Amino acid sequence: MPNATTEFKNKNVLITGAGRGLGKRLALGFARLGCRIALVSRSKSELDLAHIEIEQAGGNALRIKADVTDAEQLIMAVERAHLAFQSPLDILICAAGIHGPVQTFLKSPLGAWTQAVNVNLMGVVHACRAVLPHMVKRRAGKIIVLTCDSDRPPNSHLSAYTVSKTALVRLAECIAVEVADSNVQINCLDPGRAYTTLTDELIQAEDRLEPAVVAEAREVRRTGGAPAELQLQQAMFLASEQSNHISGKLIHINDDWQKLRNATLRPDALTLRRVAK
Repeated sequence: MPNATTEFKNKNVLITGAGRGLGKRLALGFARLGCRIALVSRSKSELDLAHIEIEQAGGNALRIKADVTDAEQLIMAVERAHLAFQSPLDILICAAGIHGPVQTFLKSPLGAWTQAVNVNLMGVVHACRAVLPHMVKRRAGKIIVLTCDSDRPPNSHLSAYTVSKTALVRLAECIAVEVADSNVQINCLDPGRAYTTLTDELIQAEDRLEPAVVAEAREVRRTGGAPAELQLQQAMFLASEQSNHISGKLIHINDDWQKLRNATLRPDALTLRRVAK
């Protein structure tokens, strides 16, 4: 993306689920662009490792141990980032997520099913409620919510994950309408398949999943899945001023961001229904 380093230099980014997986991958990518990164995770050891990798690469990162299911912890995390960076957050990336029970709906423990909703859906709700008042006040801000499988046929044994991730797309659509006049944009990004601990969870549950799901997971483990650079490019576009005209959308890893940069989208384009633009 042209002038990416210039645009993102000294931008403040808070990333939930930043200790591993796609959250960590995006944290490292935005740090390379010169952003100040607030790493949020429940795991101190994962935070420490991500922090070391960013600092060794010459980046600037802040470690914040917090649970996204706790609204007060997210509010305090945002306040701590503001204090450390001496300026408000410019970008929020919501990457925290869990699979939840890999069981049929009726056999899934209710507590585990609810926990997946609390992490995947309510975690984003809490993060958005923590950052949006500041963004609306400044009349500037970008929110990127990672989701997946939202417009694909459902697979058995993954109801908690699929339902909570799909709900995020509608949540982004609703928030986008309400903050449109405040120059704040929120979009969902489907980053494609990437090798994470969730991939291994699917493979380990192969006796309960559809063969196609397990085969895809094995292929992702073999190849690594979607290219990290392509995922970062999509996230950079959605975090940049070049996407100010795009909000409340579901953007896939393979959508051409260079075409979207100059596109005039219908209200129903690239929504949960994935109507072609």
